[in-house]
Amino acid sequence: MSTHPTIDPDQWDPLAATRSPEDPPLDVLLSGTVFFDIVFTGLERMPLPGQELWSKGLGSSPGGIANLATATSRLGLRTGLVAGFGDDAYADWMWQTMSEDEGIDLSASRRFPSFHSPVTVSIAAHDDRAMVTHGHDLPEPLSSLIDRAPASRAAVVDLAGETAWWSRLAARGTLIFADIGFDETERWDVADLAPLAHCHAFTPNAIEAMGYTRTDSPDRAVRALADRVPLAVVTDGAAGSYAIDSSTGEEAYCPAVPVTALDTTGAGDVFAASIVMGTLAAWPLVDRLKFASLCSALAVQQFGGSLAAPGWGDISDWWAALSRATADGDLRAAHTRDGYRFLERVVPDHPVQGRRRAQGTFALRSDAGAH
Repeated sequence: MSTHPTIDPDQWDPLAATRSPEDPPLDVLLSGTVFFDIVFTGLERMPLPGQELWSKGLGSSPGGIANLATATSRLGLRTGLVAGFGDDAYADWMWQTMSEDEGIDLSASRRFPSFHSPVTVSIAAHDDRAMVTHGHDLPEPLSSLIDRAPASRAAVVDLAGETAWWSRLAARGTLIFADIGFDETERWDVADLAPLAHCHAFTPNAIEAMGYTRTDSPDRAVRALADRVPLAVVTDGAAGSYAIDSSTGEEAYCPAVPVTALDTTGAGDVFAASIVMGTLAAWPLVDRLKFASLCSALAVQQFGGSLAAPGWGDISDWWAALSRATADGDLRAAHTRDGYRFLERVVPDHPVQGRRRAQGTFALRSDAGAH
């Protein structure tokens, strides 16, 4: 089975103008656990104990770190993933989907015999979500596979995970973008932030940022974090995002794009992927935040985690629809378009193929190329 991605000729490369022969083969490297996700949507409420409800929507997709890998690849970043896969049918489908359909380099990933894929079932109802997961630890740690991965310009890491491998990457000049999960103990030990010394960026949500910095607002939290990393970004859901880039001296706030969310799974990964892309493209900070907000808004209007991530076809369609509405005299559309005028110079100048969405069952190999 091939480990190298199939390059989509219709994929848009937003970094084409800045690339050079000396660049590493990858733009971003990721490592983590891939789950087989089954997502139920369209429920009016969560089921009660002992109750069976019928959902209006059902989707399946690669999940976990696959959410982030798919998001970066669909934005045109050359993405590599180091992960462990089982030898079951779920793993066959996820490997094929990620490598061939999404163009993700799996050359440093490994299939383990007699090991089954972790599975997560997610139930989304209104703004609430519940999940059940089953899985086992890999037979060997992923850190043993990292050195096999191609070199990359950036890496996205979990601050609470293993640090040895990405500190080695940072020493070679790779930009490290870090995130961190919710502290279940709610102690918010500042010592957890020590590895930020190796990082270029940190992108926690508002609760995490305020907890670790002992502050009472996202604005104060991002200022405290800016003392630790060159690029600090704090997301606050529907309230927007805050960022300070001390390497350029920029500070920015961006409101969220108002949408009706169908499934918020993976929205944070899409936001992080957008920030990485905008940073590698050397965009102004406010444009990076606006782009990340837009991509997240497009993602939550689809269900299925990784396969809800927008590609450049989705972004181009949004921009074209906004431009048409502006030409028809829609004042709200004109106001929104003015704030996103930077897209004029970055959206593709030709049609880009649409991306595959999550479906009720995982597809047969003969169906895998359908978009």
